[in-house]
Amino acid sequence: MRNWLADALATDNPAARGRRSDYDLNRDAKLVEQLGKAVRPAAVLVPVVNHPEQPTILLTKRTDHLTKHAGQVSFPGGKVDDTDTDAVAAALREAHEEIGLMADRVEICGFLDTYRTGTGFEITPVVGLVSPGFELVLQESEVQAAFEVPLDFFLDRKNHQRQSAMWQGVRREYYAMPYGDYFIWGATAAMLVNLCDVMETVREKGR
Repeated sequence: MRNWLADALATDNPAARGRRSDYDLNRDAKLVEQLGKAVRPAAVLVPVVNHPEQPTILLTKRTDHLTKHAGQVSFPGGKVDDTDTDAVAAALREAHEEIGLMADRVEICGFLDTYRTGTGFEITPVVGLVSPGFELVLQESEVQAAFEVPLDFFLDRKNHQRQSAMWQGVRREYYAMPYGDYFIWGATAAMLVNLCDVMETVREKGR
């Protein structure tokens, strides 16, 4: 798994475009900078749990009372603070604050394409290989649940859906990957599509 991720996230991988966004499926939407709004840096940890029998992706479900992204499935992460040295530091800090994942259990493997959201965040997805056997402590004010999904589920293109909904009077498309009782969609699903894109371009190693 380590070698597979290292090859997939190499900078010379032809699948890497460098930047993705909510606008990829909605070409008629106006970019944040066109609306005169500042773009804010953010980072998320894409945790690949290295179970020997089957690797998984660790995800969180936000609490229902939050003013933003309530009830949504997401990666651990948030805004890059002034005290963070870089996106990696921000992603590891947020993962520890939100779910109690210790940084010493995470081996940083590389980055997916940056992802621009319609709400004005430029997200750096930091891919980390997580050693199993950890114990999580959820920040109950923000995180309702943490759960794992087999990596093979996301690597199967049959599980990638394109759905649409009305937002601010305009129909917008987005990726969705329903899994059991969890509805994975939006930026999180788009980043998982990116992960699938880069991983299927290289041969499987050390899995």
